[in-house]
Amino acid sequence: MLRDIPPILSPDLLWSLAAMGHGDTVVIADANFPAEGLGPRCHRLDGVSATDALRAVLKLLPLDTFVEEPAFTMQVVGDPQAVPEIVAEFQQIVNATADAPAKLGSCERFAFYEAARQAFAVVQTGEFRLYGNIILTKGVIGG
Repeated sequence: MLRDIPPILSPDLLWSLAAMGHGDTVVIADANFPAEGLGPRCHRLDGVSATDALRAVLKLLPLDTFVEEPAFTMQVVGDPQAVPEIVAEFQQIVNATADAPAKLGSCERFAFYEAARQAFAVVQTGEFRLYGNIILTKGVIGG
């Protein structure tokens, strides 16, 4: 047992978060996301919301301060300016939990999939709210 680690994070997911280097990315995805077919290691958190997963991951993972958008979401198809409720909640969690809060960026659906293909890992949650997907870029842990 370890102290102060959110219990929803599995040992395999903890390994991925620890093994990631500065600039590597991790996707937190909803239940509809094509996670298994993209290529990166997929960690399943069935029954866990994307917002709870984000809160838990940000407790351990610093956001990159050297990139303009260290966290970004998928734009709504046909309405790229829309901000789904879950995306607004993601922003609140980043503001409250991240060691370096940042304004969320966004990108078109297929650009998001391409960015996800390049991720170190994907965390597939049980989230059923549409557009419950976010990509985080890992920053540096200072000494």
